[in-house]
Amino acid sequence: MKKNTCTMLYSLFIALLFIAMGCSSNNEEQEEPSQNVMMEHEDLGTEPWVVNIEELTVANNDFRAARWTGGHLQLTVMSLKPGEEIGLESHPHNDQFLRIETGKARVLMGQTEDSLYFDKEVSDDWSILIPAGYWHNLINTGDTDVKIYSLYAPPEHPKGTIHHRPEDDDHHRH
Repeated sequence: MKKNTCTMLYSLFIALLFIAMGCSSNNEEQEEPSQNVMMEHEDLGTEPWVVNIEELTVANNDFRAARWTGGHLQLTVMSLKPGEEIGLESHPHNDQFLRIETGKARVLMGQTEDSLYFDKEVSDDWSILIPAGYWHNLINTGDTDVKIYSLYAPPEHPKGTIHHRPEDDDHHRH
């Protein structure tokens, strides 16, 4: 029980850290584009890495690409075309954090796949926290691509995973 509590607190801390990193004052000078935004598919997990998360997320055109997979945390970036969805899924042992960088979407969640009682519209700069074991789906409801980054704790996908299209990920569909 103590280990689960520590793991949950660690996951929450990491999620809050990424939320804070996404917030910036309009009075701050704009930085030059990061040289560390990977245009090629590369997973730099287990190595220290600093990245402009917004640039990385917006530049991604794959359905899902793992960009950093560590022992206890994974960063993926996602892109959903208008009308596309992540697909109904559940991660029994993983908490998940999603942040919408651009676009409009509908998020559904519930403790069973037949009872998705949590139903919210989200858009630019919204965050979604998904507890382990919750069924969830995110559907692009807008006219432009939805650009998302996701944190899994612990990692959900094998290091270096790339799904160019939603159909490439039927392994995780339930």
